[in-house]
Amino acid sequence: MGNLLKIAFRNLMRYKRRTIMTAILITIGISAVILFSSIAGSFKNMMIGQVTDSMLGHIQVHNKGYMASIDNLPLNRILKAGQAKTVTQLLDSDPAVEAYSLRVKFGSGFSNFAETTNIRMNSVDPDAESRTCPLLPGRLIDAKPGSKFMEKGKILVPQLLAQGMKVKVGDSVALFATNRDGSVNGNSFEVGGILESVTGPGGRDGYMHIDDARALLRIESPEVSEIAVRVRDFGDLDAVKQRLQSVLADQVNPKGKPIFEIHDWEKLSPFSNIAGMIDMLMLFVNIMLVAIVLVSVLNVMIMAVYERVREIGTISAMGVKPRKIMFLFVIEGFLLGLIGTLIGGAISVVAVSVMNFVKITFDFGRQKGLVLEPSIDLRNLVLTGLLVIVISILASLQPAWKASKMEPVDALRHV
Repeated sequence: MGNLLKIAFRNLMRYKRRTIMTAILITIGISAVILFSSIAGSFKNMMIGQVTDSMLGHIQVHNKGYMASIDNLPLNRILKAGQAKTVTQLLDSDPAVEAYSLRVKFGSGFSNFAETTNIRMNSVDPDAESRTCPLLPGRLIDAKPGSKFMEKGKILVPQLLAQGMKVKVGDSVALFATNRDGSVNGNSFEVGGILESVTGPGGRDGYMHIDDARALLRIESPEVSEIAVRVRDFGDLDAVKQRLQSVLADQVNPKGKPIFEIHDWEKLSPFSNIAGMIDMLMLFVNIMLVAIVLVSVLNVMIMAVYERVREIGTISAMGVKPRKIMFLFVIEGFLLGLIGTLIGGAISVVAVSVMNFVKITFDFGRQKGLVLEPSIDLRNLVLTGLLVIVISILASLQPAWKASKMEPVDALRHV
């Protein structure tokens, strides 16, 4: 084995220019894949963080059927006090859960006493919501100096609605909503702040204290529309969701139907489609890498066999077995892939370190100067390297098999 490795390496060095050019091509391919995966993965994670940490949370728990009619924000499909308590007790006992927020969501009329429009109100406990969605306070565009993020008697108005209705911080406005028994209730509130929408300029989601919402809707018991959950480690999201589902699946109503439904951020946000597109792009880049390696190594090995026909015939006539001849060319392909992988991996690590040192920044809405933090996933690096090496070996199989099947007499007569 050792001798075959030495011979294979010497054979590659006999054609230095071709070997170097092929190794460079493989190096460029693997470097491009790793760098693209690192940057795209960092952007994807940052985008997900902006969406989940600004409004959604990582997981949401609802009453069964709530999501199917969420556009209407139905009050007849909210979690009862006992049901909400069951969920919160389960969340409190799970060490992977960092925080959770109880929310009451409803559609409301919004009036500046001159004209009226619609608004979607999210009523929350400000402390719990800030822990569950830590970027939410940063979405405030305007607020009174020294005021708290969210106070009783005040509401946070989305920017588009504030501009259209010509209201500003400190103005008095009215909210009126229909409760579950069909009666219409109204109350006046002060505009406590102007809020940027994370979903774009068309957002119409306002915020208020959950106690004010219960008073407006005449909800006496602590019922909630949803429970938003934040996990400590985003990688544990699926595990936490599975644990919640396994326990809550046993909870059924008197008709024997499930009480709860659980959704992660992917089911709640259209941004998951963008994340899926990024994953698809990464897949296509990997396919391109396979094509580059396959064509490069195949070309080199075919040329190597063609140029060394008489040499193959000589060693075959000396008694070298066909499988050893085949193995020799396979090792050459393996070495090409290994060299390209090692150099490409090293270049990628250095490039990512430089990007983190330079600190590439960009803006995302109100979030200014976000720093892109690309990182190399060790598992992805190893898998990419193994893929390149395997493809290099596979690409060398056909030329190697052809070399091993040559008849010594015919090979020696080759010109």
